[in-house]
Amino acid sequence: MTIQEQAPATSARKATTTTLISGQSGVSEPASTRGKTSIADVVVVKIAGMAAREIPGVHDMGGGLSRTLGAVRDRVPGGRPNVGRGVKVEVGERQAAIDVDLVVEYGVPITDVARDVRENVIAAVERITGLEVVEVNVAVNDVHLPGDDEPGIPADARVE
Repeated sequence: MTIQEQAPATSARKATTTTLISGQSGVSEPASTRGKTSIADVVVVKIAGMAAREIPGVHDMGGGLSRTLGAVRDRVPGGRPNVGRGVKVEVGERQAAIDVDLVVEYGVPITDVARDVRENVIAAVERITGLEVVEVNVAVNDVHLPGDDEPGIPADARVE
């Protein structure tokens, strides 16, 4: 993933923010230009995650380990699904680059799903944040097969 304007390097725990509009001060300036607007990276992650999940054919998001940990977390009482799972972003001053990891439903055309995800993510992030999205890289990590969610047959049920 490349981006022309790089955000400062941060640790995984430290949230970064992007300043979109550097405001001016003074009572003679219009109210809309007094101050600055900052958007945290996690905001872009959540917007992109929600936009990707809206596309028919997307079963889940994230790699194998993140999906496993997410499934355990979702089963905990009061646990909320992580809408940003499977999304990574790089945000500069005016641009963003996004990576999305998907699990698609069996039988759907993967190239069509990837195209639709890319278009929806770009539209949502640009509309909501005002950032220019320079790229959305889609990685399909798995295919959800029919019956994968159904409980398996217990071993002792096979023998009478």
